Amino acid sequence: MDPSRLPNGLVGLVEATRGTGVPAVWLRRGDGLVGIGTAARYTVSGPERFGRARQWWREVTATARRENRVGGPGTGPLAFGSFAFAGDSAFASRLIVPELVVGTSDDGRCWLTQQTTADEAPTARTAFAALDALLAAAPAADVAGGAAGGAPAGAASAGVVRGRVRDGSLTGQQWMDAVAAGVRRINAGELHKLVLARDVVVELDSPREPAVVLADLAERYRDCWTYSVEGLVGSTPEMLIKVEDNVARARVLAGTLDRASAPADDPDYAQRVLWGSDKQRQEHDFAITSLLDRLTSYTDAMTVSSEPFVLELPNVWHLASDVTAVLNDAPSPTGKHRTPGALALAEALHPTAAVCGTPTATAAGVISELEHLDRGPYAGPVGWVDATGNGEWGIALRGAVLESPTTARLFAGCGIVEASDPAAELRETWAKFRPMLQALGVQAP
Repeated sequence: MDPSRLPNGLVGLVEATRGTGVPAVWLRRGDGLVGIGTAARYTVSGPERFGRARQWWREVTATARRENRVGGPGTGPLAFGSFAFAGDSAFASRLIVPELVVGTSDDGRCWLTQQTTADEAPTARTAFAALDALLAAAPAADVAGGAAGGAPAGAASAGVVRGRVRDGSLTGQQWMDAVAAGVRRINAGELHKLVLARDVVVELDSPREPAVVLADLAERYRDCWTYSVEGLVGSTPEMLIKVEDNVARARVLAGTLDRASAPADDPDYAQRVLWGSDKQRQEHDFAITSLLDRLTSYTDAMTVSSEPFVLELPNVWHLASDVTAVLNDAPSPTGKHRTPGALALAEALHPTAAVCGTPTATAAGVISELEHLDRGPYAGPVGWVDATGNGEWGIALRGAVLESPTTARLFAGCGIVEASDPAAELRETWAKFRPMLQALGVQAP
């Protein structure tokens, strides 16, 4: 497809969906995938949610009539998905097959896919007609990209107080008490690391268009993966697993430093503080070891960053490590061997120590005792999968569930180790809430 059909690229396409519903989105540095409409949908709950979703997707793709003139990851039949963090969550995990999918890649390719359950097969003509109708119905300023006055897309009301923030399941003090209880459990030798999350609720004075929220996130947090699946929106800095052909990649984060309190005249501040903190290094070591241990059985060759690097985001710094693995054949449910796809690996790796703790089973039990919170899709896998098993699944962090046009529930969590200070961890959650608060146009209390 000619990229000139998309003024302002995929971010412009997201803005063009204003007033038509929440698009499915997976974007980083302006490239990725945008899905519009729903051709098919599957929801599932419980501990077997991943396996049942994979089975449904296998059946869909096995019976689909397809014509793929492009080829490569993200082309042909494709589904976006979001999975609950816990098997006993009330949240229904889901796979969504959009009617239209527009994709771009950093090598300049641009493609369009139309998916339907109707008897009449889509054609290039029907696909382009559907896309052109969407773009023609969008306000010209949105398609051209940008608010009045040349402001960045989606950023027109950022920083303006348009609502209020209230406590979610726990007050700040109650959550700090939970952190203190977690530290005591760690010091008693029950576990090594624990990740505790909290939620807050944003009540807006007037509706905020999801397309504007997503465009703001995609512009501000270009090095993150901006995601949207049926009201779950955010920009995650953490890639759980990406599979392209038989190569898997992951980005592991653990260790956080708020940029808001950093001295302006100290360029080495983040490197010195993160590297110099035993607490931050220990938290990161647990997270990377957890991922490597689970990934080892799926690969014969794996490379890891020789040392964690400092990832700079607009709101925080993180210690980060990148992992690349060449996948081997693994047993499938039929007993045959096949290279595991992205969704199978997402199940195998979830939950990592970065969002749960270690040992995993012990940490999950303590989380259920101390959080008093159904995380729902927060910290669960979010992303996409195609018919050949390629896909990208991030961890649903730095995000929110849009509960109504004027209500959003935000989530943030912190890694707790023996040196954790409850007050410092509470401040860290506010740093992690910042991306969504900015995108919603609301200031932190």
